[in-house]
Amino acid sequence: MDYYGIGFSNIRLPNDSNSYIYKYDVRINTFPEEVYLHEFLHSLERNLKEYGYEIPALHDYEKYGYKNERVIGLKNWYSDYMQKNIKDGNSKVGLDEIVYSIKPVQKSNFEYSYDLKAFEEPKGFFKQGKILIDRIKRIFIK
Repeated sequence: MDYYGIGFSNIRLPNDSNSYIYKYDVRINTFPEEVYLHEFLHSLERNLKEYGYEIPALHDYEKYGYKNERVIGLKNWYSDYMQKNIKDGNSKVGLDEIVYSIKPVQKSNFEYSYDLKAFEEPKGFFKQGKILIDRIKRIFIK
């Protein structure tokens, strides 16, 4: 994932088109974009660790008193994590602001990376038809 030239991360989505992640449902995934933010933060976390910075692990939110809340998920944790605003004794920890200006992780750093072309518009009548047929097959033929 490239986020305005800042970093790359891999996000694995299930092949099942009936999965709830493809549908917006206020009871299940009110903050579905959280997965993208989470993976992007892993890129920043990795950058800082490669530069020798000591930071909290992204998955250690409970250790610092944060909870995965209904509706907003880990929004408060992510916000404090990005702003180095997590209370740890008498100091505050989180991502050091230098992470927003150092060189980002590149696609070549991932062994199995590939370009996601899911949002590219098909060009030409036959290509559009093939994509439509493939989508119909995925839905009805398993």
